[in-house]
Amino acid sequence: MTIFISVVLPVMFVFLIGYVVQKWRKVDIKPISTLAIYILTPALVFETFYQAEMNIQYAYMIVFALALLFALIIINKVYAWQRKYSSSMESGLILSTAFMNSGNYGAPIILFAYGQEGFAYAVSFMVLQAVIMNFFGVYYAARGVSGVKTALRVLLLMPVTYAVLLAILLKSFQIQIPDNFMQPVELISQAAIPTVMLILGMQLAQIKWARFEWSKVSFAVVVRLVVSPMIAWGITLLMPLDPLLAKVLIVAAAMPSAATIVMYAVEFDAKPKLVSSITLITTLLSIFTITLILMILG
Repeated sequence: MTIFISVVLPVMFVFLIGYVVQKWRKVDIKPISTLAIYILTPALVFETFYQAEMNIQYAYMIVFALALLFALIIINKVYAWQRKYSSSMESGLILSTAFMNSGNYGAPIILFAYGQEGFAYAVSFMVLQAVIMNFFGVYYAARGVSGVKTALRVLLLMPVTYAVLLAILLKSFQIQIPDNFMQPVELISQAAIPTVMLILGMQLAQIKWARFEWSKVSFAVVVRLVVSPMIAWGITLLMPLDPLLAKVLIVAAAMPSAATIVMYAVEFDAKPKLVSSITLITTLLSIFTITLILMILG
């Protein structure tokens, strides 16, 4: 109960504010989202990578992320094959279960649970997940010839890509940024997490309750909230991970479906109603599953 009150509840409260404001005022999310994508998040990512001590743990993080992704994709492919689902249905299930909300949900949860050190890992994983999601996510949403081409274009348009590259370049050449330039970056970066949390609440308010395909939703919920962290736990046992990083990765793997994936499903008509319904249900149920996982991990 203490973990729920001190870690999960504050995060849920911010989501709720975004949800209520969106229901009340019908705010246009796009300009706020644009601000977060092109200014706030790149500033946070740049600051994190510029100040972080890069080591072998970050390489392990990449291996972990890809291993988890491919394991979840295989599970969905086997399930879709057994059920004789169409290619678009398979894509919808992969979008809903293989990509977690490690940014505007996972990062604040980890910040409250494990402090700034854990948060630095969480932001790094968030960037890695964004790259994976904007490549493999777009591919499975678009499928076919346009998938890879579209995914590469989206990846190259991501501001965080260049924020990471710039930070690593400066660190590699040991170039110190003067305080009068770094302070504005730090100030802007502090607004990133609360803003993206509010955006998630506003996005959830736009998802319409409809007649859900409960058999598919149930499968996706179990895979995203139960199977994914179990696989993550298994992977961490096989790798020489820092204990804190292992906890961060398991918690991140237990996050609900990524809200960004809903936009891809809508744009490429990859079962958008199913994807949005799974996103909504996993987000609601994650209040309990995340609390339980945090209690288990300590």
